[in-house]
Amino acid sequence: MRICQLTPGTGSWYCGSCMRDNVLIRALRAEGHEAVMGQLYLPAKVEGEHAEYPDTVFFGGLNVYLRHKSLLFRKAPRWVGRWLDAPPLLRWLSRRSGMTHAKDLGSMTVAMLQAVRGRQAEELDRLLMWMRSVGRCDVVCLSNALLMGLVRPIREALKAPVVVFCQGEDGFVDSLVQPYRSQAWELMANQSRHADALVAVSRYYGEQMRMHLRLPEGRMHVAHNGIETADLAPPETPPAMPTLGYLARMNRAKGLDTLVDAYIELYRSGRSQNAQLCVVGAQTENDPKFVAGLQRRLQEAGCGDRAEFHPNVSREEKVRLLRGMSVLSVPAPNESFGLYLLEAMACGVPVVQPETASFPELIQATGGGLLCKPNDPSDLAAKLAELLVDGDRRSALGRAGRRAVLENFTDGHMARRVIGVLRHVVEQAGLTQPPTQPTVQSSA
Repeated sequence: MRICQLTPGTGSWYCGSCMRDNVLIRALRAEGHEAVMGQLYLPAKVEGEHAEYPDTVFFGGLNVYLRHKSLLFRKAPRWVGRWLDAPPLLRWLSRRSGMTHAKDLGSMTVAMLQAVRGRQAEELDRLLMWMRSVGRCDVVCLSNALLMGLVRPIREALKAPVVVFCQGEDGFVDSLVQPYRSQAWELMANQSRHADALVAVSRYYGEQMRMHLRLPEGRMHVAHNGIETADLAPPETPPAMPTLGYLARMNRAKGLDTLVDAYIELYRSGRSQNAQLCVVGAQTENDPKFVAGLQRRLQEAGCGDRAEFHPNVSREEKVRLLRGMSVLSVPAPNESFGLYLLEAMACGVPVVQPETASFPELIQATGGGLLCKPNDPSDLAAKLAELLVDGDRRSALGRAGRRAVLENFTDGHMARRVIGVLRHVVEQAGLTQPPTQPTVQSSA
């Protein structure tokens, strides 16, 4: 098949959705499909090997903002827009996360969901011109439901079915100020009816989005994520020092403060087994202040010298730190999937996660960890202590998790799950010519 994927980038920090899309494109190509990825808003920042894709950024973040705010800029020559869409400028801009006010963020989100008419029409024409230039697509995939405004224009212009992935949009939409929050959900629900299929990354999140978008049963497909595992393996010898690990963005939304509170409780109770705390993940402009507050709490509790924070590390450094962990926990209250769980399990590291959102689904599917009560540092501490004390159980969970990842959650498994949905969509769309067949045999 020939597939065109459109993915919003983050510019300067690692994002799970960007990394998942990059891995998916590479895996689809490895399966013999023709897959190309276009970048929206900001350049994508991903780990490891990049899928080859054009350096051009469509609907560049600064361009969209100025077109939205300024009538004068909407009349500016196109060369001005091209200059503002330069990837180096957009990467620098992405570090200035406080530049956009909450009201502006909400109004721009609503504008992009309104079938990108009016102020963004020229940008839409430029995107469609590029998509035509890459050749006839059997199907177009949009990275998340916030791009729903593109469904109808792309479908009508390219005469190709459009599939929308759902992976964690609800937290962003619910963070918008009113009335934009309600308007965004309403627009997404209305635009979703033009999509040929919607695909969620977990059963839990599929049901959440189905209800948000008021879709009938059967309209939401599920294709679990997968990861590249070639460089992920358990260490030859267990870590010399027991280590509690964290791997996600360093903010409150991912539950880092809950983990720190649990770690302090373990330390004060004497159940920590002298464990270290290793925090790894992305930091954006607003995160260091939050992290500094956590570090002060650790110092005041007398265990600050046992905690290490590693922001914005490379893939190689992340793997090294993962292999030094004894147990991993990212106690986020609401997560559509959690690629970090698969990465930890692939390294033989068991996990402890809240019994909420997608986590029960993933723990059941892998057998690679334990569940605890949500937003409860004491119960999290108790479950972590169980594994710190019982090395045999910790090892058994680690082996089970790694086996499950290799058998069901690799990048190849993800690609084949997605292709199964896309083939169904193409067949239902009734194309006049059959989709392009893979040139190599699938390993499934």
